[in-house]
Amino acid sequence: MKTKLVLFASMLSLTFGAAPNAFGQWVKTNGPIARAIVSVRCFAVSGTNLFAGTDSGVFLSTNNGTNWSNVSTGLPGNSVNAIAVSASNLFAGTIDSGVYLSTDNGTNWRPVNNGLGHVVVDALAVSGTNLFAGTSDISGGNVFHSTNNGTSWNNVSAGLPGMSVIAFAVSGTNLFAGTEGGGVLLSTDNGTNWTAASAGLTNPYVYSLAVSGTNLFAGTGDGVFFSTSSGRWSNVSTGLPGNSVNAIAVSASNLFAGISGRVYLSTDNGTSWANAGLTSTGVNALAVSGTNLFAGTSDSGIYLSNNNGTSWAAASAGLTNTLTNIDANALSVSGTNLFAGTYENPGGVFLSTNDGTSWTAASAGLTDPYVDALAVSGTNLFAGTGNAIFLSTNDGTSWTAVSAVTATANSFAVIGTNLFAGSEYSGVLLSTDNGTSWTPVNNGLGNVGVTALAVIGANLFAGIDSNNTFVGTNYGAVFRSTDNGTSWTAASDGLNINNFFALAVSGTNLFAGTDYGVFLSTNNGASWTAASNGLPAFTTILALAVSGTNLFAGAGDIYGNGGGGVFLSTDNGTNWTAVNSGLTDTIVTAFAVSSTYLFAGSFSVGDVWRRPLSDFGISDVSQITPIQNSIQSYPNPFSQSTTISFTPETSGYADVSIVNPLGVEVAHLFSGVVGAGNHSFTWTPTGVPDGMYECVVRMNGTVQTLPMVLQR
Repeated sequence: MKTKLVLFASMLSLTFGAAPNAFGQWVKTNGPIARAIVSVRCFAVSGTNLFAGTDSGVFLSTNNGTNWSNVSTGLPGNSVNAIAVSASNLFAGTIDSGVYLSTDNGTNWRPVNNGLGHVVVDALAVSGTNLFAGTSDISGGNVFHSTNNGTSWNNVSAGLPGMSVIAFAVSGTNLFAGTEGGGVLLSTDNGTNWTAASAGLTNPYVYSLAVSGTNLFAGTGDGVFFSTSSGRWSNVSTGLPGNSVNAIAVSASNLFAGISGRVYLSTDNGTSWANAGLTSTGVNALAVSGTNLFAGTSDSGIYLSNNNGTSWAAASAGLTNTLTNIDANALSVSGTNLFAGTYENPGGVFLSTNDGTSWTAASAGLTDPYVDALAVSGTNLFAGTGNAIFLSTNDGTSWTAVSAVTATANSFAVIGTNLFAGSEYSGVLLSTDNGTSWTPVNNGLGNVGVTALAVIGANLFAGIDSNNTFVGTNYGAVFRSTDNGTSWTAASDGLNINNFFALAVSGTNLFAGTDYGVFLSTNNGASWTAASNGLPAFTTILALAVSGTNLFAGAGDIYGNGGGGVFLSTDNGTNWTAVNSGLTDTIVTAFAVSSTYLFAGSFSVGDVWRRPLSDFGISDVSQITPIQNSIQSYPNPFSQSTTISFTPETSGYADVSIVNPLGVEVAHLFSGVVGAGNHSFTWTPTGVPDGMYECVVRMNGTVQTLPMVLQR
């Protein structure tokens, strides 16, 4: 799990008029939360009851998969790898807690592990009154036997190779065991003795077994093998892809094989195979109940076919894990929309239109669910993920990949019409066309991992941590570019730290959030000084939000010293105070500000928290705020750069942009909350011709413009 803050363009800007409200506190929002489709590992059929073993316990359907209910009371919170039915007894083999028994169709469970222990159970089989468990505990045995419904177990592994037993098949008095690397073993005396039964089996990894009369089928790492009572195997995989066969099922004369994301059908004992039509991520289990064939998959639930695979329908209603909070790794605000980029299954982007009261998934088309960064630029929303950059132009309703370069994007920044992305593996990437195309701009920087970006005027800063190799230092560093990334120079004097997580700007002050607290540079990175007085020792700063000389720092208590949460400084980091009332999380990874709230994304609890801006002495910025003395710029006309200033009477949300005579935006200088008093921004045009331009300042309902002349 990476915990990297993304602050877009000029970062967050807040202005404080009073000390934090001693009576205010943080409140957890209702998310983001998700119900993930579970991974189905196995099936068992008992009359009209169909049981599914999953990574979230056992589910039951009494209507052929139309609906499912979780029946896991008493089961440990881990995966169920195997299920078996014996009369009214239902057994579940778990990933590390042995075998559990239910006598009421899964309503209640209890452990039955005497003599077995808390081992990984990969397979279960019933033969009359005998119950067998195949395990991965190769040091203590591979197969265990119980004759009293699991009340006690005996180790029956004599003659077995020291390898996991992951599949069973019963044919009369014959018990077959499929192993992970040792082929097939046969016992005719309930496991007292075992003999090899792998003649002709060219692949020793046996993942599934099935019996049809006197015919025995084995799913292996090289397809399907067939054996009769003679005990010799032959490969019957014509028409099958060369993949591992995870599941086999038999229905009358039909033989089904689950391979990767598809199901295949043979009507001639494997002599020939045809694709049975299902397309999924991965088929782990197959089961037959009457004329119904069920397929359990890795992450798309259960599918049902009642015509031997000719057609399939989803059969997963209710097959979801419990509501879980997922990590908010990145936050961004666009008007009344609050977006959270998450990092846990199912991951992706979530949207709240009511300050976190409710959340909805906003990830359609977002094929990589691990979101490290979010950024808003006009009507465009960008998401940086582990493999690509994605763009949404409709508030997350749909996404398209816009990066030809496959790389992690964990930070964004803007200079004029240039959009920059910081990549963990490819340095800095530049797009001049809203992300349609990207170019690495790493001359002097190298192909290194960038963890944070920030902009001061025409200066672009990139933070790099020590986990990424570059020439000249074994420590984290900051690099500076004054030409849109065409060239870079080191700007790290005074920084002897390992990792960077955040960069933020306030006027000419540049702040760095590191694993050694906060550092400040007042000269574009030429030198740095520690700015951490009052911050707990050994606290990593994962997020920063800035307003003039006022800073919020999101801390991560990675050393367990109780030093995480949110901290506030009103004097450029000279002193810090904790503002954690109500905040129960110790790892804060992201900030965002709306018109009335400061939001904090958390990691260990996995939620978004909010606190009214008024708690910090910030006025409600949703009010219309007039701008005094109009807008001014100097010089005007200008040849290289011009400084634009305006003076609002009270705090408010401001947006400052430059447009050409056609009204097309050519530079975006600032978006964020500003306080009462004078504010200045510098425009240094690049890539635009001489001529007339207009500065547009929007501030909560008020719009002012100023003509300017560029004359080189």
